Amino acid sequence: MWQVMNAFLINCPFNFELLLINAAPELVEKPGDTSLAKLKNLYTQARDLSESEVRVSETLLNQLDALLPSGPPSQQRKRIEGNDQKRKRIKADSDITRLSPAVRSELEACASLKGEQVAARVTGDNAEKDEWFVVKVIHFDRETKEFEVLDEEPGDDEDSGGQRKYKLPMSCIIPFPKRNDPVSAPDFPHGRHVLAVYPGTTALYKATVVSPIRKVTNPSLVRFESKLNYLLEFDDDEEDGALPQRTVPFHKVVPLPEGHRQ
Repeated sequence: MWQVMNAFLINCPFNFELLLINAAPELVEKPGDTSLAKLKNLYTQARDLSESEVRVSETLLNQLDALLPSGPPSQQRKRIEGNDQKRKRIKADSDITRLSPAVRSELEACASLKGEQVAARVTGDNAEKDEWFVVKVIHFDRETKEFEVLDEEPGDDEDSGGQRKYKLPMSCIIPFPKRNDPVSAPDFPHGRHVLAVYPGTTALYKATVVSPIRKVTNPSLVRFESKLNYLLEFDDDEEDGALPQRTVPFHKVVPLPEGHRQ
């Protein structure tokens, strides 16, 4: 009986003293039986402990309020937002460390393109034709694996509003060869289809290699830029019934993407 009453006391949502006062006759303590008196004493102790806990909690809350930094709500909000951004960066970095070395290296290479010019496909996957332009990398998000790029050339249409920004996946970006490092540039042989910047524009089109560059093995020979130009024939560039051969620097020529539509 003692265990049952004790459990009832702990879980009872109302004042147990009233229960004792208004108890039915059969619950009144019999002579020599001190169970109800002990139970009432335990209830009084539990109530005192509960009130003490409330006071301690209120004291702790007041102390925490005093420790919080003072300042306008806007400053606190900025501080919180800054902490959230820091946590996101830490999470992104920790996610990267769990990736394979090859994927990690690829992400690092993408991040290193910030400020560089790259070839970018700005049309969607469902477009009839692929449109490629020279753009500048503003930012690479390691978490979403997306590039934010800027088309620095103003558009021809009035609605373009000048320079345009795009957010593009990694599959829409092709880095150009380093102008000061022709040794590491890809070597496209005669007859190879490539994607190249059309002379005098920032647009890239499909072309065929007529004359490859002379592969430079000595970096000191970079000054001979005439040897570092491709001779190309661009598709749909017909003049007088023939395709003119145009000179394009090696650092403006990239591999033709698989499935290119033009």
